[in-house]
Amino acid sequence: MDGEPIVRWYWIGDHLGYLGDLLADHAVIALLPVLIGLLLAVPLGLACARHPRLYQPLAAVFNIVYALPSLAVFVVLIPYTGLATQATVMIPLTFYALAVLLPTTVDGLRAVPDPVRQAATAMGYGPWHRLAAVELPAAVPYLVAGLRVAAVSSISLASVGALVGRGGLGYLFVDGFQRTFPTPIVAGIVLIAALALAVDLLLVGARRLLAPWAVREKGAGR
Repeated sequence: MDGEPIVRWYWIGDHLGYLGDLLADHAVIALLPVLIGLLLAVPLGLACARHPRLYQPLAAVFNIVYALPSLAVFVVLIPYTGLATQATVMIPLTFYALAVLLPTTVDGLRAVPDPVRQAATAMGYGPWHRLAAVELPAAVPYLVAGLRVAAVSSISLASVGALVGRGGLGYLFVDGFQRTFPTPIVAGIVLIAALALAVDLLLVGARRLLAPWAVREKGAGR
C-alpha cells in the first residue's frame, strides 16, 4: 500500500449505496442471532434457575462452543448450510450469543431475593404472573449487560463470514487486502465501530427505560 493514501474520499462518495447495503446486511447477520439467542436464553435460564443441576452442563457446552474459532465453525457448516448463506454465519453467532446470555439470564433470575418472591406469592401471583411481573423485570439489568457484550461481539465476528462468502462489511476488508487499497478497509472499520456504538447506546437507553431503578441505584452507589 506504499504511496496509497489511507482514504480516498471520492471512492466513499461513489459507493454510498453499496456501503449502505453492506451495513444493512451486516446488521441482520450480526443482530438476528443475538435476538434468537435471547429468546433461547430466557427459557433455558429459567430452567437452570429452577433446576440448578442443569446449569453447569449447559454452561460447559456453550463455553466449549464459544471457544471454537469462528472461521473453523463456518467451514464445518458449509457442507450442510451452503457456501455464502446467512445460515452458515448466523448459526455459530447464535450459539456464541447464547453462551454469553445464558449466564447473565441465570444470574438475573437468581438475583431476585426469596422474600420478594414469597411476597409476590402471598399477594396471589401465580408462577407465570410472578415471572412476568417480578422476576424478569428484576433481571433486566443483567439481561441488558449480557446483550451489550453479545451484540458487540457478534457485530465484530460477523465480518469473518466474508471469508466464506457472507460477511456484510467484512467484504470491504477482503476487497481492500486483495487490491492493496486501504479505503474500503478503513470504511469497514469505521462502519462496524459505528454500528456497535449505536447498538450499545440503544441498549443502554433500553435499560434506562425498562429498569430506571437500576440506574438510580448505580448513581447512589457513587
